Amino acid sequence: MLQDTTNEGLPNRWLLAGGGVLMQLALGAVYAWSVFRIPLSKTFGWSIQDVTWAFSLAILALGFAAFVGGLWMRKVGPRVVGITAAVCYGLGVGLSGLAGGNIWILWLSYGILGGIGLGLGYIVPLATLVRWFPDRRGFITGLAVAGFGGGALITAPVAQQLIVSFGPLKTLAILGVAYFVMVLLGSSIMRNPPEGWRPKGWQPSAKQQEQLEARDYTLKEALSTWQWYALWAMLFLNVTAGISIISQASPMAQEISGVNAGIAAGMVGLISIGNGIGRLLWAWFSDAIGRRNVFLIMFLLQAVLFFILPSQHEFTMLATICFVVISCYGGGFGTMPAFAADFFGPKWVGSIYGLMLTAWGFAGVFGPLLVAGIRQSTGKYDHALIVIALIMLVSSVLPLIVRAHRAERQPVGAGARG
Repeated sequence: MLQDTTNEGLPNRWLLAGGGVLMQLALGAVYAWSVFRIPLSKTFGWSIQDVTWAFSLAILALGFAAFVGGLWMRKVGPRVVGITAAVCYGLGVGLSGLAGGNIWILWLSYGILGGIGLGLGYIVPLATLVRWFPDRRGFITGLAVAGFGGGALITAPVAQQLIVSFGPLKTLAILGVAYFVMVLLGSSIMRNPPEGWRPKGWQPSAKQQEQLEARDYTLKEALSTWQWYALWAMLFLNVTAGISIISQASPMAQEISGVNAGIAAGMVGLISIGNGIGRLLWAWFSDAIGRRNVFLIMFLLQAVLFFILPSQHEFTMLATICFVVISCYGGGFGTMPAFAADFFGPKWVGSIYGLMLTAWGFAGVFGPLLVAGIRQSTGKYDHALIVIALIMLVSSVLPLIVRAHRAERQPVGAGARG
């Protein structure tokens, strides 16, 4: 049972939140990978597909490493996992600067080692902060992952200038050092609150009290419920939709609205802002109306927007629609950690949500391939966007039917078991 304790001798929880955002800003820089595609291709003669594989491997490794990190945190705490993430991520990105003309070095360093660091680091602030903020679960997870969404916005122009001055490989080496320092600083202050801690003077609402009285599920217990798989599917489907836009934003904008490549590139920056804002706003909104309602709104909204997207030949309207879609993409990442904590308790959420992040890795492959495949076979993006719209419409059934596993809730006053 949570107890009303003082904060004496404990760190300021907002300081921990700041450390979490700092970590996520460095980790989210992976979304700026596109600025390296052309320079690396021109320098070494690699194809765009070869260079893109480094990013794809990093995202795939992220999902599985987040699961391992969540399990490991149960034994050693968030600080050790975070420091390990700093070493793996910083070293992975830095060593990719030694790739020379060998694409395998790039894949192994940036893709695999860097991706492992990404996953280990990504889960640390989420699993830690949700325990420090039982009063604002949605807001705090949204704030943490908003940093991930905003990382590319900061890194892209910096990396672009460094590439002009030093070339792509030296730029990767420089950024590797910067990422190491940022993740190390953020993770060094991470710690779990005492067992039974809650903010002094906080009076939970009836809904929050219900969540607090729910028992904490272990990973094995969570996996024995159908709700875990429903949440995994919701995250997978939401990511599939958003990442299909992210992967095709520039050529899609050129085809549908007829703008040139320079103007289309501006939309890439715009949707990066939507990604960061959506992670915070949708998660904050979920505290007010519930996680299920937020996912229902996002799925239905995206169904409508993807359906009308092919007819938006005016660039401003096209970019606005894509901005909203990507805000929903980010909103899924902001809302789902709190959703998982609501259903299964915060104690083991690191491993429970960490395994759920494999949905991100699989959707990161499925979404772009689906859209690219339909585009190649039909010669237009129209049919691909309609297919995504239908997928979103069908997806809206999931938040309507998913409910917390109420049969095994602990009675009021009982201690949670892990």
